[in-house]
Amino acid sequence: MSIKITSDSTCDLTAELLSKHKIEILPLSVIKAGAPYKDGIEITTSDIFRHVDSGGEITTTSAVSVGDYQTCFARLSPQYEAVIHINIGSEFSACHQNATIAAGEFDNVYVIDSRNLSTGQGHMVVEAALAAESGMELQDILTYLQGLVPRIESSFILNRLDYMVKGGRCSMVTMLGANLLKLKPCIDVIDGSMKVTKKFRGNLEKCAIEYIRERLKNRDDLELDRIFLTNSLEDHTLVDKVRQEITKYAPFHEIIETHTGCTISSHCGPNTLGILFIRSR
Repeated sequence: MSIKITSDSTCDLTAELLSKHKIEILPLSVIKAGAPYKDGIEITTSDIFRHVDSGGEITTTSAVSVGDYQTCFARLSPQYEAVIHINIGSEFSACHQNATIAAGEFDNVYVIDSRNLSTGQGHMVVEAALAAESGMELQDILTYLQGLVPRIESSFILNRLDYMVKGGRCSMVTMLGANLLKLKPCIDVIDGSMKVTKKFRGNLEKCAIEYIRERLKNRDDLELDRIFLTNSLEDHTLVDKVRQEITKYAPFHEIIETHTGCTISSHCGPNTLGILFIRSR
């Protein structure tokens, strides 16, 4: 059965993975200085960081429109027996609502709410593609994806809070206190929403190593096929150190480095680091 997998640009997958699995991506809009730009096509995270560092207002994102989803589904629907589209979590964006409305016009388009973002969503996209490539039946794939949602563990540590302040998600007092105490907050995706679960103390490298240890040490519930190391780090040597730290605690078959896309970067800023993986239960 020919099944096409599509997703939103928020899944933060590498160009290599998208090409390997023939995954099509629909870009959100990133609003910078009042003008819209297509995520990953007309604007990059570097553009966002330069804009904010030069005094510009924080960028915001806008969902893929119903019309853009309709255009995509109308093109793909006749070519495949089924199209499975995996959205960024419905709590984060109107993308899922818009895609569901658009899919209502087609008998063979199925929309899945990942209830996640970044490569947490990306795990679902890759798993959907692998399932389709293996010849799994459509209904079995849909059932598998729904069961996968609560098993994806997504978290990030932030080096800066000024993006959260500018976006109205954190107070200036909280930011000043965190800076004074050298705190690095950890954000988890829990039940489809982002929540601060812990604050690490020290420089970024120290906090990153502690974060990896706390997330992976003595775990017996890890699916070991892959872990995404998703970041906007400016120092690549830290990426290598984090990669080495991961290998101390879990023998993942693949440690895949990806870069935070415009959506995560608009909220979290530069020098953000996350590990995202699937639990077995």
